[in-house]
Amino acid sequence: MNISEKILAAASGRDEVAPGEVVDAKVDVAMINEITGPLAIEAFREIGVERVWDKDRIVMVLDHQVPADSVKSAILHKVMREFAEEQGILLYDVGLGGVCHQVMLEKGHARPGELVVGADSHTCTYGALGAFATGIGSTEMAAVFATGRIWLRVPHTVLIRVTGRFQRFVTPKDLILLIVGEVGADGAIYKALEFTGPTIEGMSIGGRMTLCNMAVEMGAKTGIINPDKAAVAYVQSRTDKPFALLRSDPDADYEKTMEVSSLEPQVACPHSVDNVKPVSEVEGTPVDQAFIGSCTNGRIEDLAVAASILKGRRVRKGVRLLVTPASQEVYLESLKLGLLEIFVKAGAYVCNPTCGACFGGHMGLLAPGETCISSSNRNFVGRMGSPEAMIYLASPATVAASAVVGEITDPRRLMAEGRP
Repeated sequence: MNISEKILAAASGRDEVAPGEVVDAKVDVAMINEITGPLAIEAFREIGVERVWDKDRIVMVLDHQVPADSVKSAILHKVMREFAEEQGILLYDVGLGGVCHQVMLEKGHARPGELVVGADSHTCTYGALGAFATGIGSTEMAAVFATGRIWLRVPHTVLIRVTGRFQRFVTPKDLILLIVGEVGADGAIYKALEFTGPTIEGMSIGGRMTLCNMAVEMGAKTGIINPDKAAVAYVQSRTDKPFALLRSDPDADYEKTMEVSSLEPQVACPHSVDNVKPVSEVEGTPVDQAFIGSCTNGRIEDLAVAASILKGRRVRKGVRLLVTPASQEVYLESLKLGLLEIFVKAGAYVCNPTCGACFGGHMGLLAPGETCISSSNRNFVGRMGSPEAMIYLASPATVAASAVVGEITDPRRLMAEGRP
């Protein structure tokens, strides 16, 4: 069996499972944020159960609209706080955590071999550590709160093998954009995407998170990577809780195998994540705003590569650059390394740890006719404000270079030319 099948078999108390089977699985960890969480809480109360199945296996995070930007969002925050207090559930309140998916891994809440569900589509991020992690709806989460179990159909798995070395300023974000472009937005519906190969083995945990995070942009049920020494070391540095180290068998079956080797900076053009082109084909497109952050690319390595490009340079006049660390931990580390100073001196606006501009309605809204280049994961119509705005997705390196030039720019060319 492959790793996804092994995790679902273990969670359902079976020796083996096969794609297409429906299993009744035991959930290891459940997560909610303030956007979908209040709906789950309301539905849980309607079930009529007084206590959640296990308060120590639920994590609550405020991250999308932090701090509250309206009375409505303040009410959602209040609902979350009151439920956490009532049930004794751990809550990462304003100023204590950051973007939920970053917090879940940083704080050791998601571990190899576990079945993790979250009321947010990008829960698949946790597959970076070898967990079967997937997003579910609010009412489904209410049932998990009550029973600790969930019905899942065992997905078919697509193996994505990656070889080769990244050039400087070419990143895991470019890799996953290329894959999304080739697979398509609906090319992996309810499938597990398993990333493997020497390039993956040499990739940082942050890079692996970026890959798994965007598996859902292809319709996948989860994205997952077999845990190795790097994953184990990461988890053990953040929690002392035990976990099962499950890995795919050498002779595991896959529905399909995809090979990826060569790579250059990629850009997803409006208005679909799979509308991907090499940066060379869209260079010169003027931008009004640039955004570095989100659960996809708000980690320390993302901010570091952006800072290396922005150091000694200024954001182009007329361009707004927003930088949002993914968590308080990332914010503090960026502060210690001097990255935030580089951003501010370059003319960027450094925001608090939050979903920020990625989630339209909170900050960094676009006006009609404006264009943003973003390191986030979605460029849907109206995602960042006006439905008449344009959103391009790229790596933090490409976003930083574009902010300096004022138009979409290949970071390799900018740095090679030494342009101010």
